[in-house]
Amino acid sequence: MIKKVISAALLSVFAFSSMALAADIKIGIMQAQAGDARKYQPLLDYLSKKGLAASFVTANTYPAAADMFAKGQVDAMFSGSGIAGAMIIKEVAEPLVRPVNQDGTSTYSAAIIVKKGGAKFNGSSDYFAGKKVIFTSLASSGEFYYRSLGASKAKELMQAASHGAALDAVSRGQADIAIVKNRVWDKEKAKYADLELVGRDNGENPDNTLIISKKLAKATADKLSAALLGLGSDSSAEAKAVKESMKITKFIKTTATDFKSTNALLKKAGVNKSFTFKY
Repeated sequence: MIKKVISAALLSVFAFSSMALAADIKIGIMQAQAGDARKYQPLLDYLSKKGLAASFVTANTYPAAADMFAKGQVDAMFSGSGIAGAMIIKEVAEPLVRPVNQDGTSTYSAAIIVKKGGAKFNGSSDYFAGKKVIFTSLASSGEFYYRSLGASKAKELMQAASHGAALDAVSRGQADIAIVKNRVWDKEKAKYADLELVGRDNGENPDNTLIISKKLAKATADKLSAALLGLGSDSSAEAKAVKESMKITKFIKTTATDFKSTNALLKKAGVNKSFTFKY
């Protein structure tokens, strides 16, 4: 009899543990370089305080992040607008919130960077003819923007691990043209006296949106949304730690409408419901 009671108790413990584990929200994070995901760490404590158990799963490239989300290995993901938009087009995700940076921005666009004295960008794929072009794979301010312009006769297409790495490549003479996030260029351009901006995309893309899987329970999604939208007015130590670490002031509601420009670009780049995240 005692053995049966003990077994039942153990089964109850295991069942409870499994339920707790299943309740954890797995959040994907793009980490191009070691330590990039560290800024998100305080978010776990903040969500825990709000009654939400969460854990992070990192991916070191945009394609890896896309594959991870598409396979259902995470419930949500902080994502570049290219991957987020593609997931929306494929009808496997929807946007939830995005952060507002300390400078008040929450969107970005593609910037065309070359060595000083280079020709101004003419808005056509012809501009890349005979040139070595570098960009981040599957980024709306990288490969997706390039692909959206149509076929070109570039001499070589090079993939960079990050937008900063793309700038480095042009500065070192390894590439002729970099397509990068304008926010990265604005932040880093003082380091590159030999480079200049020669053109940009006129559209705006939501920056670092948290997308959620359509399989995530609505009650959980609503609770997660409420917690993040409340960050701006929250003066707790946990909230302050998130704002300081992520260099943001708050999160704002984000919908598919905010991706209107992004998704128009992605569709020109050939993204559809059957897109497999590679060219």
